[in-house]
This record gives sequence, structure tokens and C-alpha cells, in this order.
Amino acid sequence: MRRDIDEALNGWPYEAEAGEILAREVKARDGRMVIQVRIELGLLQMEQDGRPDGLRPHGFATYLEYLRHRVASSSRARSWTMSQTHCAEADREFIQFFHRRVGWLAVQRFDKALRDADHTLALMDFVADYGPTAEYISSHERLRGLVLFHRTQAAAALALEHRKPDEAIDAVQEGSEALSEHEKDWISENPEDELPNASLIEQLDLVAGEIRKNFAVEKTLREQLDEAVADEDYEKAARLRDQIKARARR
Repeated sequence: MRRDIDEALNGWPYEAEAGEILAREVKARDGRMVIQVRIELGLLQMEQDGRPDGLRPHGFATYLEYLRHRVASSSRARSWTMSQTHCAEADREFIQFFHRRVGWLAVQRFDKALRDADHTLALMDFVADYGPTAEYISSHERLRGLVLFHRTQAAAALALEHRKPDEAIDAVQEGSEALSEHEKDWISENPEDELPNASLIEQLDLVAGEIRKNFAVEKTLREQLDEAVADEDYEKAARLRDQIKARARR
């Protein structure tokens, strides 16, 4: 049995520009589809669903599910804290989902990128609640902005795929608001530290502007709703809320 990866790398040189991710979906020998990310010294191959490494930690689909089980089954759930082993395994899952998330963005599988971003944000929330030290929690919170940015990119692109530019703009604005809240929390808790990824909101503003320009969107339903509420036109606001709810069900 061959143990080198020459065949997989043949015709796929590592020629990435700054910030570029090289990724592709391929069919494995048993017929299942996997995602590969090209790195300088080879490649990463990941499963498309569940854990990227294909494992089931302690029989659970992800390590996050296992951690949630540990808390739920603990007699002292309110004071439960992650151990060193828990932290190491959680970090392993963070890294795996990061590699797959950027891979999905690169191959424009935005639904899967959105799913993986949501998983990472949920894992960050768990760490925020049960992390053993402030330093450990902070080391993850400083990356929350980037994950929110990736999630917003995926949500907006997915809406555009479905030819819904107004929903794409709403997704960008919701992402900007989430990033703004995160920045406020970060500055409040880390007044002497530099704000990580400070330009992300500006980048999202540019994205929203491009969508408005390219698709001639003046005001989205949510923006019209905000104006109606501000003007105390509650009848119009009710109609717009109904339209937004109906759109969400489609």
C-alpha cells in the first residue's frame, strides 16, 4: 500500500497568494466526498460532516456535545469547570473546525461554512461559561470577531445564491451589530489590549455597499421596519414583521 501523498499533490502546487486558501472537494476511494485544504507541506483532508477528523469523541458527534453531556450529568453543574484535558481537546476541535470553515468558504459551500461557524461560536460560548481561567477564556474571545466575520460572509453569500440581496444586506448588518457588541465587550474587559481584527466592520460595510449598488437595493424589509417603529407607524411595522416572518418560512 502506498503511504505517500504524491498522487494527491500532483497538479496541485502550493501557490497561494497572501490570505488565499486553496481548497477542493474530492471523492475518496470508498465513494464519500471529502474536503482538502492545500498547505505548504502537503494537505489537510477532512470529513464533510461531523468532526473534521471523522472521530466521535466518547461516542458523541463532537467534543462540544460531550462537554455539554458532562455538564448536564454533573451533580454540581453550576460550578462545573473544564479540566486541562477538556481544554486541550476543545482547542483541538477549534482548530479542526477553523480549517474546514475556511475551506468551505474557499470552495463556496456557504451553507456548510455557516454550519461550522455556528459550531465554533457555540463552543466559544461554552468556554466562556465553563473555562477554567480568565486567560483561557480571553484567548478564545479574541478570535470571536473573526468567526463572526466568517459567519456573516457565509450568510450573505448564501442569501445571494438564493437571489435574495435584501436578506444578504440584513445578514451583513446583523453581523456588523454582533461584531460591534463583541468589540464593546472586548474593550470593556481588556482596556489595555489592542482590539483584534479592528477592520472587520469596515470590510462588512463595504460588502453591504457593493450589494446595494449591484442589486439596486434601497431599503431592506428590516430597515423599513426600523423606520416604521421609529416613526411610531405600528400598523406598517406589523405588516413588515409579517412579511419578514413569511420570508423566513420560505
